[in-house]
Amino acid sequence: MINFRKANEADVSKIVAMIADDELGKTRENFQIPLPEEYILAFKAIDDDKNQELIVVENEEAEIIGTLQLSFIQYLTYRGGIRAQIEAVRIRKDVRGLGLGKKMFEWAIERAKERKAHLIQLTSDKKRPKAIKFYEDLGFKPSHEGMKLHF
Repeated sequence: MINFRKANEADVSKIVAMIADDELGKTRENFQIPLPEEYILAFKAIDDDKNQELIVVENEEAEIIGTLQLSFIQYLTYRGGIRAQIEAVRIRKDVRGLGLGKKMFEWAIERAKERKAHLIQLTSDKKRPKAIKFYEDLGFKPSHEGMKLHF
């Protein structure tokens, strides 16, 4: 049995620990205790935005074992449609490979439908071929070429 809930400020260090605990996260994040203030400020901005949902997944013992962020983007195309963007999906290392990722995506897809989104999208670093295969197995299709400009 797992539980999905909105994250609170007390969860932020566990979320950042999961985000930092992979090959790419190690190079981008600054996980330490005490947690740098920029993470708390970012959490507060996310928490205050009705179009952002930072979610944690708990096991039966109420331990955080996963996290994801859903953003709901209102735009004019698709007759004023709403697009859901899923980001920062992470699962604690010791529970990977047990089907939790699939359950998290199924939950996120249903949540996007509840919010009347007409699609859910994601991006994945090309350095993560296993993740890309996982998303394709869930029915996601590569439809666009993504580009970024870092500052």
